[in-house]
Amino acid sequence: MQTTLTNVNPPETDAGYGQLLAIVWRRRYWLLGVMGAAVTLAGLYTLRQAPTYLSALQLLVEPNYRGRSDNYRQDRLENEFADSNVEVDTATQISLMQSSALVQRAMKLLQPEYPEFDPNDPAGVVAFKRSLSVGQVAQSGKKNSETKIFQVTYTSNDPLKTQRVLQTMQQVYLDYNLEQQKARLVRGLSFVNQQIPQIERKVKQSEAALEKFRREQELLDPALQGKAQTDMLNQVQQQRQANLVQLQELRSRFTSLQQQVALSPQQALVASRLSQSARYQTLLGEIQKTELALTQQRVRFKDNTPYVQQVLDLRQRQVNLLQTEVQRILGSAAPAASGEGLLSQGQLTGLDLSLIGQLVETQVGLQSAEARERSLTTVEQVLREELKRFPELLAEFGRLQPEADLSRETLKQLLKAQQDIGLEIARGGFDWQVVEEAQIGQKTGPSMTRNLLLGGIAGLLLGGVAAFLREAIDDAVHTSDDLKKQVPVPLLGVVPKLAIASEEDQPLINLPFRKPATSLNPAITNVVQWPPFRESMDLLYQNIQLLSLTSPLHSLVLTSALAGEGKSTLILGLAISAARLHQRVMLIDADLRRPSLHKLLNLPNDRGLSTLLSSNTPLPPQINTQSSHLRSNISVLTAGPTPSDPAKLLSSPRMREVMNHFEQHYDLVLLDAPPVLGLVDAMLVATCSSGVLMVGRINQVTRTELTQATAMLNRLNVIGVVANGATYQARSNSVYQTATTID
Repeated sequence: MQTTLTNVNPPETDAGYGQLLAIVWRRRYWLLGVMGAAVTLAGLYTLRQAPTYLSALQLLVEPNYRGRSDNYRQDRLENEFADSNVEVDTATQISLMQSSALVQRAMKLLQPEYPEFDPNDPAGVVAFKRSLSVGQVAQSGKKNSETKIFQVTYTSNDPLKTQRVLQTMQQVYLDYNLEQQKARLVRGLSFVNQQIPQIERKVKQSEAALEKFRREQELLDPALQGKAQTDMLNQVQQQRQANLVQLQELRSRFTSLQQQVALSPQQALVASRLSQSARYQTLLGEIQKTELALTQQRVRFKDNTPYVQQVLDLRQRQVNLLQTEVQRILGSAAPAASGEGLLSQGQLTGLDLSLIGQLVETQVGLQSAEARERSLTTVEQVLREELKRFPELLAEFGRLQPEADLSRETLKQLLKAQQDIGLEIARGGFDWQVVEEAQIGQKTGPSMTRNLLLGGIAGLLLGGVAAFLREAIDDAVHTSDDLKKQVPVPLLGVVPKLAIASEEDQPLINLPFRKPATSLNPAITNVVQWPPFRESMDLLYQNIQLLSLTSPLHSLVLTSALAGEGKSTLILGLAISAARLHQRVMLIDADLRRPSLHKLLNLPNDRGLSTLLSSNTPLPPQINTQSSHLRSNISVLTAGPTPSDPAKLLSSPRMREVMNHFEQHYDLVLLDAPPVLGLVDAMLVATCSSGVLMVGRINQVTRTELTQATAMLNRLNVIGVVANGATYQARSNSVYQTATTID
């Protein structure tokens, strides 16, 4: 009996932390290799870099106005009329100290000692400014709390050069400060006196122009009205933009759903209504039955015979009834297809109906979004027309009002500054004092530790990317969990990868042709007597027994996707486990092309399954000897000489006769079949057995090969899969780890 198993282990795509760690461990050499290369490159880069040195100079910059009071900033506007360079913000002060004029002065003084400093070379000036840095010193222990101390630093490959440059910059700064103090004495008060009459005239003119504008335009503040219109236009544009995004999504979804349904919305509705009609589906079923009967009659009779004509007439009447049912269901919306064309309609699955519902819903949403787009476009055009008259008014008002306000404020401050400026201007603008002299530059780089750490971090990231890229292109199955997720059948057992040495070889089984062997192959003896292997085989056999409670499995075929996945060793271990539980086992090597059981068991292969299938001699009622010894419960039928056409023998009626005979005289018949991919032998053997058990070797078989193999066997009774070669972990319960040997 062959049945098809459903997918009891659906594939999972979400990778957990355990899977990620397993990937990292499996590709650890990639990760460590890339990380080591990155650290090495970082070390070589550090060794090739020239050392850099840094020296610092600190200057205290204070204003002299009002005795350096704390309220100085409150009087900034009135004082700045004395000199525009007196009070500036931090950014302006830093820009001044880094200005090209001061830098060129310093380069001119340094040129005799350092010829590479050419003040007339623009590129040299830029390079000098790049090595020079100016910043404001913050208070110790306080964030965003700056002092009046400015720190000037210079970076170079020569420690003495850094000190000499900063000493020269210090001299330039102090000289510049003296020059500015002298200039302030000349410009200060005369500037204020010259500005007052001009500002008074500007105040009168600006106020008269502003008054005339408001009277003629009958507006108090056009900016507020324009802003309201602009805000409304922005809201409409935002709504339109959001609607365009939604419209694009709906169009993409509509196109995708229409491609999936492969029907127009009208056709999809028609197919949906027909698929939900019970009477329509019943008529389709009757027509299919009639077509089956017609096919059977045509095999026996010609088309012009009365038997075939009767079935044809019945089918035509059913087609007419089907067309009448379509007219009843759809009414005027019924398609113009003929009766034969209706046979292909209305056969949708639940998924198709769901997609059609989504298609209709998306079409409705698409129409609504398009209507909303037209409405928003109209509103936007109206608002734009209304705003066309505001720019000219806003420009005129924006020009008049700030001019009047600025003139009044300027006049007010000039009059106040005129009273106090005399004494203030004599005291100068800033007092520049040296807080810390420049010292010989201290080495700042390169840092081997920092570069190695950065190289290690970058290597770790790149190594992780390389490891996961290598994993992404690797199609092999690496764990039993991967194997379980890949195949649509249950995982019945996990066989450990390692094998150990055991006791001396002993005869394990009897032979069906009365030609006894001396012992097992030494290598296979070590495997079958290894306790973890025996335990996994016992557990596998018990899982098979649980599956066969409702439908007993008298015969079982072991196969794999590829050769070399260990199915011959596993079938031998499974036979021993069944025999230890008092089962009479028949072990058959059904691989007529590359037999291996006789090599594992040190058996002769001059006679076997091929000779049994090619001969017509009656089968003996019992071909194994009975004994109280455990090994007497197992009989082996080797493959025999390699035939010229193995597929012909395995598909012959003799094969079914042999299998029926063994199933009647043994509790369990195990067949070692060839691999599935590339050969038909495994499928031929499986059709003669009660079930099929797949074997997949970890780290050898790929997901693609497993998928192909299970697809080829999907119509057979594949009861499960066994993961061979899994990583073995010793149990913590040492009490149960008693040494056992095969009796």
